[in-house]
Amino acid sequence: MSDQPIIKISLPDGSVREYPKGVTGHQIAFSISEGLARNVLAAKVNGEVWDSSRPIEADATVTLLTWNDPEGKATFWHSSAHLLAEALEALYPGVKFGTGPSLEKGFYYDVDLGGQALSMEDFAAIEAKMQELARGKNQYLRQPISKADAISFFTEKGDEYKLELIDGLEDGQITFYTQGNFTDLCRGPHIPNTGIIKAIKLTNIAGAYWRNNQENKMLTRIYGITFPKQKELEEHLHQVEEAKKRDHRKLGKELELFAFSEKVGQGLPLWLPKGAMLRERLESFLKKAQLKAGYLPVVTPHIGSKALYVTSGHWEKYGKDSFQPIKTPDEDEEFMLKPMNCPHHCEIYKTKPRSYRDLPLRLAEFGTVYRYEQSGELHGLTRVRGFTQDDAHIFCRTDQVKEEFLRVIDLVLYVFKTLGFNDYSAQISLRDPENKAKYIGTDEDWEKAESAIIEASAERGLATVTELGEAAFYGPKLDFMVRDALGRKWQLGTIQVDYQLPQRFNLEYIGSDNQKHQPVMIHRAPFGSMERFIAILIENTAGQFPLWLSPDQIVILPISEKYADYAEEVFFTLQDQDIRGFVDHRDEKIGRKIRDAEVTKVPFMLIVGEKEQSEQLVSIRRKGEGDLGSMKVEDFIVFFQKEIKNNLTSF
Repeated sequence: MSDQPIIKISLPDGSVREYPKGVTGHQIAFSISEGLARNVLAAKVNGEVWDSSRPIEADATVTLLTWNDPEGKATFWHSSAHLLAEALEALYPGVKFGTGPSLEKGFYYDVDLGGQALSMEDFAAIEAKMQELARGKNQYLRQPISKADAISFFTEKGDEYKLELIDGLEDGQITFYTQGNFTDLCRGPHIPNTGIIKAIKLTNIAGAYWRNNQENKMLTRIYGITFPKQKELEEHLHQVEEAKKRDHRKLGKELELFAFSEKVGQGLPLWLPKGAMLRERLESFLKKAQLKAGYLPVVTPHIGSKALYVTSGHWEKYGKDSFQPIKTPDEDEEFMLKPMNCPHHCEIYKTKPRSYRDLPLRLAEFGTVYRYEQSGELHGLTRVRGFTQDDAHIFCRTDQVKEEFLRVIDLVLYVFKTLGFNDYSAQISLRDPENKAKYIGTDEDWEKAESAIIEASAERGLATVTELGEAAFYGPKLDFMVRDALGRKWQLGTIQVDYQLPQRFNLEYIGSDNQKHQPVMIHRAPFGSMERFIAILIENTAGQFPLWLSPDQIVILPISEKYADYAEEVFFTLQDQDIRGFVDHRDEKIGRKIRDAEVTKVPFMLIVGEKEQSEQLVSIRRKGEGDLGSMKVEDFIVFFQKEIKNNLTSF
């Protein structure tokens, strides 16, 4: 060992240690502490996640990954997908394998069972087999292999899916991983051995087209999740059960907010009266803030000609994947359902000459758009085919970009704070420097746009992560990711800087130098889409919306029919003060009416009987708090309006 060349390893704490060339991540961990060595799952070497057993041959920056790191969990769950595949191969001879990636929570594997039946009832036997194999503590062994040998292996095995994957790989870049009796095509990385996987739960089964192409065969997708401790699995399953109670699809039905109809079409939500009132309140809230921030409202059609999207570049980029053609009597006309609002707003900009004094020009629209999502990807309101964006486009000078970006960040944070979205993160999405051909525009424009986003985010003190390759094809963006009740991340608010569409649409303004210049375009949507935003809002609040937003803020409960007229009198008095609700005239006992109001999450119950009628009072109950005593109707109005004011701050 002493004769081996020495390499320098830089660690996250800033220290630099010397090790023999060929040292592994596990050996580095062991040199720090035995406890760390027991817990290390993988190593990040110069930014790339490796097996902790893989030799490091040169000076490197190394981070040791454990269960507490997102990349550690991802490695653990990807290794668990291989364990699932090994169990399936033992239980279902002849099974063929597609891909088995990790997810944000767990993993799946797509398999072709060759006609063999498999349902959730079979999960217990598969889990037991996985546990048996895990106890074998088999190492995940990495083996570089030539393309010819890889083809030979899977040809002999008869797995056409792996052969198709190999066909797209370069010779010299192919690796196999073996644990126990199972070998898979995989670039890794993996955890040290199967014994680290202690708790296993298969969660769901679904169909999935091979390589997400409807023309290919439908495979069976098996989902699962694993943990290094049984207690963590139990905590996760408890969280899942709690999340089911908050599922926006369940609550949306119970609270009569929205519905779906097969005759209307999959992924096209129908907003019921209470849901429509909720939407309108959200729209009014944001429109008020936007007007204060200098936005001008516009309205554009639900369709556009194909030429519009050819000009914008969206047609070339997305084609039939996003666009749905509309048939007209004139065969020479080509119209599409609108999948985005930005090209229409560019045309609004062009309706008259613009001066540098006109900028920034902020155009805002709650515009409904349509995109084709495959039926297997539709999910309640979070993934639909028709949705409304709280869209706006800011046309500004280059020297205004950063300031406008800061103003939009402030608006997004105001929305999140007001609606209680405190568990969010911000992602800066930049170009992939290794694949610039995916994007349009010059390097100079991209560098200016990316710098503006990075500087503005830092100035507002946002905790951000940077993702290369996640930018839109026309520009970089800042996405706000919000966690739902199950801990899943959803993209809601987004801000994007775009130098390209103004160029494609020949947008101009006359500068102070009396010359023509091209404006910069900022795309922004604090909600993202009304549908997804409301879905996450339902789950975060468990349907108990802020008082100002509740579709029904009060319900008036007459003790008997004798007090129905007084109940109506109170209702109309409150309605005149913009307090929303209804009178429960059902022939039910008051206890039943109170319970039903609690279930439907009405914030205030106003009970009226003989005393209330004679003294012009209401007896007040608040959901979750119980009896608040009696008040004069006018005093309740003052109390209620103060509650709203405390609930809803101005922008």
